[in-house]
Parts: sequence; structure tokens; C-alpha cells
Amino acid sequence: MLKIEKLSKTYDTVSPPILSALDLVVESGQSVSIQGASGCGKSTLLSLIAGFDNPTYGSIAINDYCLRPVKAPAHEIDNNKSASQQSKYVDEFRKNELGIVFQSYNLFDCFNAWDNIAFTARLKGNYNKHYQTELMQQLNILQLAKKPISQLSGGEQQRCAIARALVHKPSLVLADEPTGNLDEATSQAVSDILFDVCRKMNTTLLVVTHSADVALKADNPLWLHAGKLYTDKALTTPWSHSP
Repeated sequence: MLKIEKLSKTYDTVSPPILSALDLVVESGQSVSIQGASGCGKSTLLSLIAGFDNPTYGSIAINDYCLRPVKAPAHEIDNNKSASQQSKYVDEFRKNELGIVFQSYNLFDCFNAWDNIAFTARLKGNYNKHYQTELMQQLNILQLAKKPISQLSGGEQQRCAIARALVHKPSLVLADEPTGNLDEATSQAVSDILFDVCRKMNTTLLVVTHSADVALKADNPLWLHAGKLYTDKALTTPWSHSP
């Protein structure tokens, strides 16, 4: 489960906060999409959840991990953590729990497509050649396995990035414009696979997208505006958690 409480982010004291006391709860296996104008804070929200940036205020909890403020289980580490301990804790969270589809792919130029995708599973220690083959077949990229990343198109790299985010079977997937460089037909097919695989694995999925079609595939389509989440495009109904 993903639980965000009173999350705020400001970049200076003059500008209004990009996120303002934002709350969000996503149950395990559920999917949420977030739409909104460019620059409204969608990618910032994903960056905070992933631990790449620090909020000005608020907390983020994913299953047994509490990222901001960082609180490791009592038997692992005390509450007076050094910066290196906090960094190690967040790294463990990313390795074990998180899959990320970056808007800019963030693939390794020194690896071919297969090794790029396998990287997260090998790091976590649950590499499964059969499962990776199956996943790449679903995304129609198995034939690219031995190709250098530099020889792949933007759309092919995007599908590799999606496979890499799923191959280690994370509990949470963050996807930043996962179909942004795909044509309409491929976008529909790839987004179907992303949602379907997460549903089958009981993986929580948070998707940022400008595509209304992709957004509507989510269990809960939301809109981000003025630092708050809304359940309707007209921005009249703020999001609230209903157990």
C-alpha cells in the first residue's frame, strides 16, 4: 500500500508550493493515474515517492517502508540515522519494492536490451530468464534482446524501460508518461500490458500521463491542480480516502 500524508514541496519562499498538503492512499494491487497541466507537479510527486527528492513537509509510506521522514524498522536501525544510513535505507526500498518507468528511459548505453531489462532483477536477486522472455514477448521486444540501446528507436527504448520496471516483480510501479513516445495503437497495447501485469502481480501502479485513454484504464483516475488531487476533470471534488 502507498500512503502519502500532508505532502508539500516548495522550491523557494516566494513561489506557491508545487504540492500543498497532498494526501493519497493507494491499496495494494490498485492503479491510479494522474493527469494535469505541464509543470503542475506530476513528475515532482513521482520523484518524491521514489526518494530522489525530499519534500518540504509530509510523509510517504510504502508497505513497511516510511521514506519521509525515514523510519526503518526498529530491529534494523535506530531513529537517529546518519545521512549514509538514510541513503542505504532508501536504496533498499528502491531495490526491493520499486519499479520505475522514467520519462527519459534511463537505460544503460553499455548494455544491450536484454541486460538492461535484467538489471533490476539481478540487483534484487530474483532474476528469472523465463519470466523475462515472456515479458519481452508481450511487449514485442524479444527480437531486440541483443541489440545495443543506441540502435533502438525511442518507442523500443520505452518498451524496454517498461519491461525493466516490471521484471523484478516490485510491489509499486511508478510510470512517468509510459506511452509518451508510442503511436496510438502501440500505446494502447503497451498500456494494456502494463496495467494487466501489475493487476496479476497485485502490484500498486501510479501512472502520470497526458493520455486520457491511458488514464481511464486506472482504477482511480485523478487530476493534479494547484498542489492538490481531484477526482474530476472539472476540479470540483478533492480526493479523499474512503476505506
